[in-house]
Amino acid sequence: MDFFEKINSKNGNIPPVTCVILDKFTTLRVGGPADYFAEPANEKQAAELLRIAKEANLPVLLMGNGSNLLVRDGGFRGLVIRLGKAFSNIQRKGNCLYAQAGALLSVLARQAQEAGLSGLEFAQGIPGSVGGGVYMNAGAYGGELAQTVEFVRVLDGDTLRDIPGDEMDFSYRHTRAMEEKWIILGAQFRLTPGDPARIEAAMRDFAARRKEKQPLEYPSAGSFFKRPAGHFAGALIEGAGLKGLSVGGAQVSEKHAGFLINTGGATAADFLRLMEQVQARVLEKYGVRLEPEVRIVGEEK
Repeated sequence: MDFFEKINSKNGNIPPVTCVILDKFTTLRVGGPADYFAEPANEKQAAELLRIAKEANLPVLLMGNGSNLLVRDGGFRGLVIRLGKAFSNIQRKGNCLYAQAGALLSVLARQAQEAGLSGLEFAQGIPGSVGGGVYMNAGAYGGELAQTVEFVRVLDGDTLRDIPGDEMDFSYRHTRAMEEKWIILGAQFRLTPGDPARIEAAMRDFAARRKEKQPLEYPSAGSFFKRPAGHFAGALIEGAGLKGLSVGGAQVSEKHAGFLINTGGATAADFLRLMEQVQARVLEKYGVRLEPEVRIVGEEK
């Protein structure tokens, strides 16, 4: 019995497993095929998929909205578990919101606003999901998820655990989940009661600033590089004269140099070559090594 037959014979204990091209599941719109792909609807299905993959010695890639992910053109030789729409429930508990990992941060921020809860206004324009956002401590405009996370629901091996926020070792684009290899299944956010109109006004302001400064009309992964100590990646790239630099369909945005965008037909290899050229030029001019903020996974074609 091959893996497809084995995993699809579970009689509803897990969702169907298929083979897909991953480009439509990443915001960069690049990426090759995944050998196996499944979207669980609950924690039990997710745990079962992980158990079967471990039993079969298959590599596993967890993904949400694919907003901070570059999948190489050769794809992923293993099982991709996408925590998406079927895994995106949000519940209010007093002044807290609990969200499953597949919930979009923009939707979470909107629900907080509608409930008159403040603290997530900065997240309204972040394209990622709760799982990925918590995993990397996503932030914008002076706000970070670390400021509001009460606890994180994780799968630690075969054990479900709720990790208090103050035990997550949050720092800039880093959490304890990265070190422990935890699978994030959800998180609870403790918020502050506020006036929905004022919260809405703050969200509109952030949205206007994003529209003015960021190339939202093109596929991208948001800020492609981490912020180096004492610098801003976009400023270094612009200072090196790299705005508009292109490799194939991948380009350093002329609107915001910290964004690498897909102007049409780009491949993952285009983005990787462009990344290397940007890193080399910035290192040569400023002596600063830019590190990618996006996760780079998969195989070369």
